[in-house]
Formats: sequence, C-alpha cells, structure tokens
Amino acid sequence: MLAFHSDAHSLALPPGHRFPQSKYRLLREQIERAPGAIRLRAAAPASEGELALAHSPDYVDKVLQGHLSAAEQREIGFPWSPSMAARSRHSVGASIEAARAALAEGVAANLAGGTHHAHADKGSGYCVFNDVAVAARLMQTEWHRAHGSAVPGLRVLVIDLDVHQGNGTAAIFRDDPTVFTFSMHGAKNFPFRKEPSDLDVELPDGCRDAEYLAALQAGLARVWAACGSVGLAFYLAGADPHEGDRLGRLKLSTAGLLARDELVLQALAERRIPVALTMAGGYGHDLASTVAVQVNTLAAASRAWQRWADGDGTMAA
Repeated sequence: MLAFHSDAHSLALPPGHRFPQSKYRLLREQIERAPGAIRLRAAAPASEGELALAHSPDYVDKVLQGHLSAAEQREIGFPWSPSMAARSRHSVGASIEAARAALAEGVAANLAGGTHHAHADKGSGYCVFNDVAVAARLMQTEWHRAHGSAVPGLRVLVIDLDVHQGNGTAAIFRDDPTVFTFSMHGAKNFPFRKEPSDLDVELPDGCRDAEYLAALQAGLARVWAACGSVGLAFYLAGADPHEGDRLGRLKLSTAGLLARDELVLQALAERRIPVALTMAGGYGHDLASTVAVQVNTLAAASRAWQRWADGDGTMAA
C-alpha cells in the first residue's frame, strides 16, 4: 500500500504549544522500521490552482504570501511562517496523491491530513487548508477530463471519525449532491458551532467501545441507504476518540479503535469503493499511544489493500 508523508516541514511553535507535530515524524519512522507492507513516499505540494478548487483565491494567497491577520492566525492556532505554508501545501498534496493511488490500487493513505476544520475562506482548529475537500474536487475534475460526459461523474463519500465534527468539510460541500459527508463525533467537543453534514451522529461524553461501534454500524447503514453509488471514499481515521486523548471526550480503547477501522474498511471493501485514509487528530497524554493507534490503522489499511489486490472483499480472521 502506498502512504504519503509530509513531515519534512516543521511549524515554528512556541514552547508548550499543544499541537503534537512530532507525531507525524514518529509515525513515519515507525512505519519505516517495518518495511514491506507499506510503501512510503514523500508528497509533492499542492499547487495554488489545486488549492483554489476548495478555497477562495484570496485566502490561498494570504496563507502562501504570509498575509494572514493576527486574528486569522489565532483561529488556526499556528503562527505564520514560510514552513507553515509549505507544510500545509505538502499535507494537501499527500491527500491528492493518496486519492489517486486509491483510485488505481483500492487503498492508500496520507500519514497526516484530515484537516477538516478549514473552511473555503479561513482556517481553524489547527487546520490551514482542507486536504480532503481539495483532493475530492481534484479527483472529480480529473475523472471528468478522463471520461467526459460519457459516464457519470465521480461521487465521493467522506467518512469522518475524528472526535471533532468536520465543520469545514460540511460547509464546503453544503448543497453539493456529488459529495456525501458523514461525521460521527463527540457532541460536546470542538467546534462548538457545528455545520450540518449530510449525516451527523453525535456521541455522549465517555462513550466506550460497544456503544461507539453500534452507533457506527447504524450510521454506516444510513449512509449506504442515502448516498447511492460511490466512486471514491475518504476516511478520516482520527486517533482522538482514544481514552488517553487530551482533547477528546470519548473513551475508546486501542482495540476498539482498531475494530472501528476494520468495520469501515470492510464496509468499503464489500462495495469495492476505493478509499484514501488520513490520520486526522490525535493528542494523547502519552504520544506513543496515539502513534500506536495510527500504526494499527495503517496496518488494517494495508491488509485491506492486499485483499483488494487479491480481489477478495472479505476480512481475514
């Protein structure tokens, strides 16, 4: 399975900042220590034109040229620097390349991404550009160029299982029938003003494995009943529903999160829907626990990729 990384560009964060940017390097290094199942590639940056598929040109220019106001930087949560702009472009590029690889091979991943709080005209909540929105729009454009009007357009499904609601993604795709957005998240988590997805499932504080997995099964059943034929899925596999997360309010175990990943990947495999994964959030008190959750997610994705290559949609015991 191909997985794309973008951790070469660091953020100039003040001491004590809560964003765990070392997580991305640690995750890549962990994957590098177990070569074979996952093929790692450095991501190319998204172009300005690609970013403008989901963002206003004015906002793109502000980020790339360093014209964000102090208030805009506070809402994002990062101070501007050239490396912040470069990191954001490469993270979007990783989701673009993962989406292309998924369409070609069935399953692929971005070792970062899932920046679902970014709106068309602003960033928020540690999210500068919305990588999934840009990649979805670009894949639809490339699909149309390749196939023309002879075949239906590429219908996209976003499965967002970060602990926080995907408000930016929901806003970007509001009233867009070609993209179905599904977000399952903590009811009392950030953002406190949520944007309506096509399907939102809110969970109570302290939700544990059994309750979560039951809600996910029911939610996916509603997705399949509502969204029709899907040509590409994006799966935001956040580690922040974990019981050890600093910013989440749910209580899933490591085993419960792996069961979540396998449930999603199995449902997509049964329908032969290609999927590009992003790692989304994860802010563990013990960062090693966050990395372990995401290593499990990537291992499950690699197994799904192998089954796709073998033409087998079933999960191995």
